[in-house]
Amino acid sequence: MSKYAPREWAPDEKPMLPGSPSTPAHPTPLRFAYLFVGILITITGGLGNALVAVNLVNLQGTLGAYSTETAWLPAAYVMANASMNLLLVKFRQQFGLRLFTEFFLVLYALVTFAHLFVNDLGSAIAVRAAHGMLAAAVSPLGLYYVLQAFKKEWRLRGVALALGCAQLALPLAYIFSNDLLQIAEWRGLYMFELGLAVVSLGAVLLLKLPPGDRLKAFRPMDFVTFVLFAPGMALLCAALSFGRVLWWFETPWIGAALAAAIVLLAAALCVEHNRANPLLNLRWFTNANILRLALSMILVRIVLSEQSVGAVGFLRLVGLDNDQLQTLYGIVLCATIAGIVVSALTVNVKHLMAPQVISLLIMALGAWLDAHATNQTRPEQMYLSQSLLAFGGTLFLGPLVISLIGTVIANPANLISFSVLFGLTQNLGGLLGSAIVGSFQVLREKYHSSIIVEHLSSLDPLVAGRIQQGAAAVGQLLADPAARTRQGVASLAASATREANILAYNDVFLVLSVLAAASAAWIFLHAVWLHYFPVPQAVPAPPPPGAPPPPEPVTD
Repeated sequence: MSKYAPREWAPDEKPMLPGSPSTPAHPTPLRFAYLFVGILITITGGLGNALVAVNLVNLQGTLGAYSTETAWLPAAYVMANASMNLLLVKFRQQFGLRLFTEFFLVLYALVTFAHLFVNDLGSAIAVRAAHGMLAAAVSPLGLYYVLQAFKKEWRLRGVALALGCAQLALPLAYIFSNDLLQIAEWRGLYMFELGLAVVSLGAVLLLKLPPGDRLKAFRPMDFVTFVLFAPGMALLCAALSFGRVLWWFETPWIGAALAAAIVLLAAALCVEHNRANPLLNLRWFTNANILRLALSMILVRIVLSEQSVGAVGFLRLVGLDNDQLQTLYGIVLCATIAGIVVSALTVNVKHLMAPQVISLLIMALGAWLDAHATNQTRPEQMYLSQSLLAFGGTLFLGPLVISLIGTVIANPANLISFSVLFGLTQNLGGLLGSAIVGSFQVLREKYHSSIIVEHLSSLDPLVAGRIQQGAAAVGQLLADPAARTRQGVASLAASATREANILAYNDVFLVLSVLAAASAAWIFLHAVWLHYFPVPQAVPAPPPPGAPPPPEPVTD
């Protein structure tokens, strides 16, 4: 029998989408095995980038690089990761899931192994880019394995569970990375991830996914689109990554990168607009409901940057390192797991708006609590606020993505567009959040510094006393009174800068709280509007007489 011979699926076994596995009935022990493998693969796919992002400061010494240079490591990962779904979805559809799974997991393990031989920044950036490309292939596998663990009526719970497990990587990286660095510095991180990759590969070889439908998917113009879209997206990611690091108006190449990105992305969209069978369905992208859902995901990614940029930046400002953040992120990990459980147990395709609104209000409360930070604030004071943000972020993602999946199931041709949209909202949303939050914090710090400095006069007895205290602190080290006075002035200036930064972070937290609350109000009011003024459903036109039937898919 030809490998492309059509196969008849039972109603409960039919793959949800082309390129996804079939869903036969499994015995209960096998379902638990699929669930374990799915969670393992999901964490493996996200942990590598999280380990690097968390330990950029430590990697500067290992690689002998400045902070602006090590920033290329996470940027290279995202630049390579952002566009790969354009081709990977069709690879799964044409060559089958089994080849896709084994081929890309082997490559993932080999690239992780290559990290152990990195000795300089250039090779590290190249390996991180390769890692980003392969991580885009590994991430969907976790979802497919998790879905095998659930019966048809519970499959949406599996989607919420798999999406939530992807959020575990960041807190796990904060908890374990310090111990891994003590083993072998840079290589300690990747020895651990290599172990995870090898265990995942062994689990996948031992427990294979069921076969799915296969289609002859690739067309020559697909690669033209990819050649235009991928470098355009990479340049956009680079500009967003370095805009707040090198500053937007101070570095000419950032403007050039943005201009080139616009040209390349516009050219890719022009090619797609004029194709009979496009990779990206631009009409689907520009649908009002899809744009609303995409904007919601981006807004939530911006709000969640309060954790990765805002809270961490604030705690490092007051002198804390990753060692002192382990307990905080242990509690965040527990809150994330709680959000996964609640999301999986409560998800209901008929009521997807309520959990989104509730989760946004929870995140708004968490950010508002952080907006009252002072120079005495430590991780203990952020346990509740960061837990609320972690819980709300996990609770939000499942219902929103399920809303999008419904539009794809209705028209499987939009699968690639959905995969690209989801990847872009996560990647670009995270970068945009970091860029906006970081830039806003810098601007507000300058504002608060100017006001504080205006009120600092050496004629003020309090200011003079503070300078004398700073001078007395170095009295045993410096004999020259003038030098001691200069040190006292420098100490006062450092204190003023620290207080200005703290006020700026409070402004950031407050703005993010307002943004989350406004997003919740927007989603709620939109749902109320649709309840009273529903959008009329378009009736599909009948096919013209004599039109050929659609081609049947072929199977593994």
